[in-house]
Amino acid sequence: MSLLTNVMEHSLDEGYAEAAARQKADGTAGMPRSVRTKLALAAGLVVAAAVVTLGAANARIAAPVVAKEREGLVERVEAETAGADKLEKDVEVLRTDVGERQRKALEQHGGDQGGLVALLSGATPVEGPGIKLVVDDAKETGSGDTGPRGNSGFSDTGRVRDRDMQRVVNGLWQSGAEAVSINGQRLTMLSAIRAAGDAILVDNKPLVPPYTVLAVGGKNLNTAFNDSADGQYLHVLQESYGIRTSMSGQDVVHLPAAPSLIVRVAQPQTPDAPKGADGTGKTEKTEKGTS
Repeated sequence: MSLLTNVMEHSLDEGYAEAAARQKADGTAGMPRSVRTKLALAAGLVVAAAVVTLGAANARIAAPVVAKEREGLVERVEAETAGADKLEKDVEVLRTDVGERQRKALEQHGGDQGGLVALLSGATPVEGPGIKLVVDDAKETGSGDTGPRGNSGFSDTGRVRDRDMQRVVNGLWQSGAEAVSINGQRLTMLSAIRAAGDAILVDNKPLVPPYTVLAVGGKNLNTAFNDSADGQYLHVLQESYGIRTSMSGQDVVHLPAAPSLIVRVAQPQTPDAPKGADGTGKTEKTEKGTS
């Protein structure tokens, strides 16, 4: 308590008090008394005031210029954005037109099997009995990464991966599916399921879980898929990793046509080669599957 009382009663250090008393006795305390010192102090104040005034004036003059440049940049960004949006719309229109032309070509030049060719290539919408399979990430993920999926760099073992969806889709094809889609994205013979980070891409378009897989293939497709190796694989993912799945049979499943078709090798039919595109009467067989 004595220390606190001393600090409160003697807030000014004794050394400072002695220096102030000495300056007061010498007459050096307070404002300078010599004319030269007063003039130097006044000149310093004038210079400081001039610098502050000049800076404020320059800032005021430059403010409209900066604002105008900013408005110009905003206008350029908006114009470029509008141009990019227009180009994207034009590309989508052209892609749709190309897809329609390809679908019509497949239907016209497919001969007696035109309907089957259009169906297998995804060139036409499909409806019929099938199944609805929903695959979603686990609510809680585990820390280990052992089992049928192995280690592919994902730390979240409860997340659905691209290889999981590949096996599901290939299992549906092998079980007798005639048409398959994921989240409304129609799959074709050349569709690719890949990963970009944690996202799953179908034909370079990202999908968001849950993944809804629709397949047309008859009333026995549900049983055939559950009995297949890929159906058992999906069951292991559910039991070991907590991945959520649900499957139900559907009386009618509606699948859209593929947004774009890729034709790698195609030649028009000629009267000399009515059975094949290469003039030899042979046709190339394409195997169903998704890589």
